Amino acid sequence: MTELRTDILIVGGGLGGVAAALAALRLGQRVVLTDENRWLGGQMTAQGVPPDEHMWIESEGCTNSYRSMRERVRAYYREHYPLTPAARADRALNPGQGQVSGLCHEPIVGDAVLRNMLQPYLSNQQLILLQAYFPVTVETAGDRVRAVTLRSGERTVSIQASYVLDATELGDLLELGGVEHVIGAESQQQTGELHALVDAPDPRSQQGFSWCYALSYHPEADHRIAKPAMYEFWRGYRAAFWPAQHLRWVYAEPTTLEPVVRPIFTAPPTSVDGDDLWHFRRLLYAGHFAKDYLDSDITLVNWVQMEYWLKPLVGVTESERSVALYEAQQLSLSFLYWMQTEAPRPAGGYGYPGLRLRGDVFGNTPHGLAQAPYIRESRRIQAEFTILEQHVGYEARSGLLGAENFPDSVGVGSYRIDLHPTYRRNYVDISTWPFQIPLGALIPIRVENLLPACKNIGTTHITNGCYRLHPVEWNIGEAAGALAAYCLLQNTQPRQVLHSSDHLASFQSLLVSQLGFQLQWSEAVRLTPRHKLNPLGI
Repeated sequence: MTELRTDILIVGGGLGGVAAALAALRLGQRVVLTDENRWLGGQMTAQGVPPDEHMWIESEGCTNSYRSMRERVRAYYREHYPLTPAARADRALNPGQGQVSGLCHEPIVGDAVLRNMLQPYLSNQQLILLQAYFPVTVETAGDRVRAVTLRSGERTVSIQASYVLDATELGDLLELGGVEHVIGAESQQQTGELHALVDAPDPRSQQGFSWCYALSYHPEADHRIAKPAMYEFWRGYRAAFWPAQHLRWVYAEPTTLEPVVRPIFTAPPTSVDGDDLWHFRRLLYAGHFAKDYLDSDITLVNWVQMEYWLKPLVGVTESERSVALYEAQQLSLSFLYWMQTEAPRPAGGYGYPGLRLRGDVFGNTPHGLAQAPYIRESRRIQAEFTILEQHVGYEARSGLLGAENFPDSVGVGSYRIDLHPTYRRNYVDISTWPFQIPLGALIPIRVENLLPACKNIGTTHITNGCYRLHPVEWNIGEAAGALAAYCLLQNTQPRQVLHSSDHLASFQSLLVSQLGFQLQWSEAVRLTPRHKLNPLGI
């Protein structure tokens, strides 16, 4: 077994993990960053989902480093791709022209940009990057984490660190280290939230996850895949709360839950816009590139028809988790096979055999899907402060203007509370005010040197729905990395920073002056509720 010692260990190389590493590195700390996947960036890359952001993202509402990452993505296309003059000159270039985001792009470009941001620290060995490693044990002593052991095939490494950040997609270190945490859905009796479960908490009620994939379309070709093993099951499956069989163009509109029909094509696939599934998460739009550079647009399939909610991923055995992951892969492939062979065409006929599964978009995985499933919900720490629907929800604030003001703010975010179906419940999709990220939600109630750096902060099942998106995860991770570095520099601890007015003011000043954080919204934005609906969620 290899043994390492570092200032800060970050387990998980998603957006939160990378942002945490950048903050700690910029503040002079030595960092070990690990991840299970081949690509850095988590939900934006290995899971395949383009950044989903609020409407003000081009002018405010994120940290400087997140804004730099976005601009580097655009610069990558300008420097390396044959863009048209108009696309090259577009300051707000959207490579895929997808509707869900102002920056729909290929996952591999996200990985390249994040790796480029980390490279200076790899070159001088301030950063050690371990990929294809997953945590297997967490050694603790009292209220502190002493070491984390990770494995990659036959190799194991034990890493000791002054601070350990859990940036895993499911909050794995919380379970391994016995850190107090919550899974699934709380009840109204526990939280007082309007939209919490009425009867009793349900740990198994976790948002569905999705195994995404990319498609191109070649109308004259036949790219049908082999019939998936579970196709007949998924072809006939219908949840009790769903308006039709799962493999249909029909889905439940997230706010009203009324049936909506939205096929893959209503406009030509090559058009700039279209009110259909093809244009919703398109990653590359051929019209942005030189003539004949692309023989088809490429779109990302992250639609509710391939969203899996039968079994949860946490609070279950390893074998149960493996079954859930397999069944989710089968659902994704079954939806593709249905689209290729049986899906009704608006103009008549059935099936689109020209839909081609683009496994190359994800580095040629064995199944042709993304490298990892898209995770919406994680284990969540029991924190010094828990963010409730009453703090951010438009209806729950009973006519109050704006979200709760948090004096310990370490960032901002904005998204609707967008909860996807669980095994027992349909969408919960409700308006919110633009909100802040309180430091108290990053401090565990007991453990002193472990910090959450992803979707595992002190939210509830309800508020997770608006604190889990790309720019917020980045902000959470960057704040956690900066907090660990600050504590090392000042010889203090996270809990002391939270409860000391002098330390809190000093830490917030560091975030703003040295790292370019935004701790509160401009007044005009703060009082603008997030009513805009993402028609298929994310």
